[in-house]
Amino acid sequence: MATLPQIAVLGAGIFVKTQYIPRLAEISHLFCLKYIWSRSEESSRGAVEIAKQHFPGVECKWGDQGLNDIVQDSSLIGTAVVLAGQVQVDISLKLLKAGKHVIQGIPEIETALASYKSVCTNPGLPIWAVAENYRFEPAFVESKKLVAGVGDMMNVQVIIEGSMNSSNPYFSSSWRRNFEGGFILDMGVHFIAGLRMMVGCEVTSVSAITSHIDRTLPPPDIISSNFKLENGCSGVFVMVVSSSSPKIIWRVVGSKGTVQVERGKVDGKHGYLVSLYSADGQCKSTFHPFCGVHEELKFFIHDIVQANLKQGNGYEAEPRSSFVEGARDVAVLEAMLESGSKGGTLVNVKKF
Repeated sequence: MATLPQIAVLGAGIFVKTQYIPRLAEISHLFCLKYIWSRSEESSRGAVEIAKQHFPGVECKWGDQGLNDIVQDSSLIGTAVVLAGQVQVDISLKLLKAGKHVIQGIPEIETALASYKSVCTNPGLPIWAVAENYRFEPAFVESKKLVAGVGDMMNVQVIIEGSMNSSNPYFSSSWRRNFEGGFILDMGVHFIAGLRMMVGCEVTSVSAITSHIDRTLPPPDIISSNFKLENGCSGVFVMVVSSSSPKIIWRVVGSKGTVQVERGKVDGKHGYLVSLYSADGQCKSTFHPFCGVHEELKFFIHDIVQANLKQGNGYEAEPRSSFVEGARDVAVLEAMLESGSKGGTLVNVKKF
């Protein structure tokens, strides 16, 4: 156990308890989970109680003192920051400054990147990776390959009819309601990651209309956007945060066929159905269960081990988890929200 890399999880909310701990347990042979930190002792102990089934040696840490303990613990080389968007950046930068590798969600990007560059002057170290991004879902790895074979790209459609209602455990999340962009940004960034992965090029400009229909949700809760890709192809992105008939589809129409990814459920497993519609009218489909969180955590553990072995020589981490990729995802949505606030004005997407 002593030879395994040691990591800490900062956060003890729903996602940590239902996703991170089970996914980390699947790769527990690769590392040692040393701490779980939360702002409150109660939350930390609640998550640790669950984690102890798989990581009997995991310890509780909470509050400012607990955070300082983690920052100063030289035995820790990696941290997973799973906190409210408003506080993630500050805590991540504190950890990065202490030389620890970080994997986290997508918060305020421009400030984060500028600060990261000032903190991390040693190329390749430490790693700042983006978590919960669809680039690690096998469905999008496959769909990207299929899109390359359907000829000239003619049109792209992303249709998101979500299910963010009172029965959803994240519905009452206060930080998402107080977060600029709200559920559109928090949820939508994942769908943009899937879009960019599939098409293999950048979104350059957008024109969007936003509205607010469901008053139980923060505004806006609906966005309809036209967008243009750098290859000249146009597309549409439509997102309804809460609908009565949830449906999530990415569809790329080519001159020689069409590729579609649809979220669904097969044999009790949630995942994605990837379909290739060929010019002769045939359709071939493959179902991929959700496993992106598992994959990204596995790559993160591998990367931080390799980076530590190559200190001083630099190490290029898995590009799909690059924080710059996360910045590009957010930039597309921020451009759509800006356009929506201006009544559909054409907005160019910021480049990173």
